[in-house]
Amino acid sequence: MTEASSSSSPFDDSAEFDEFAENYDNTLNQALALSGEDKNYFARNRVGWLSRWIIKMGIRPGRVLDYGCGVGGAVPFLFDMLGANWVIGVDVSAASLDIARQMHNSRPTIFMSLADYAPPGDVDVAYCNGVFHHIPISERHEAAARIFLSVRPGGVFAFWENNPWNPGARYSMRINPFDREAIPLTPNESRRLLKSVGFDILMTNYLFIFPRFLAWFRWLEPLACRIPLGAQYLVLCQRPE
Repeated sequence: MTEASSSSSPFDDSAEFDEFAENYDNTLNQALALSGEDKNYFARNRVGWLSRWIIKMGIRPGRVLDYGCGVGGAVPFLFDMLGANWVIGVDVSAASLDIARQMHNSRPTIFMSLADYAPPGDVDVAYCNGVFHHIPISERHEAAARIFLSVRPGGVFAFWENNPWNPGARYSMRINPFDREAIPLTPNESRRLLKSVGFDILMTNYLFIFPRFLAWFRWLEPLACRIPLGAQYLVLCQRPE
């Protein structure tokens, strides 16, 4: 959902996201209405796309970090589609974490405040979606570095962000009350950031080109995934062995 670089950081949007925690899903679905899909459609396809690459790489995603987990909307997909054995979710919003604990207590999960989180260095796959556009530019390097230290050598980080070159993504952020003040990252900025903390960039893919009323064209999206048209993009990177 959002994050802070440390407990002493001047950046702390926890109060803002606590305010939206109870109605987070409804608020997000309203912002996505133009696409004709809800948040689960996007979460399912993000994780499904990632899963195909993880399988090709031969990585067993036993330990998964959901960085900026919010109310835990991605957690079921990380278990059921990615094949996680254990998920740790971190966020700055205490209210969101409380909801995540209530909703996902039947799985091997741990949800904790970012202020209490110490990078373990044994995570197989780190995942975040729409987190870094909430982080002040001056704090993004530190945030990315913490994720780098969380991942084991040879592990990967799936960095999903909204594509500022896509009009639909820009419109959705503009009408979303918790995205209006966010500062999007271009794919080039994201790659430079991730490389600066030590990650090797494996690929950049773009997804979600066609809204629901053009769904019959979606079979083309895998063929166009390297063209910067989609509403979101994935930078998949790896911590060197």
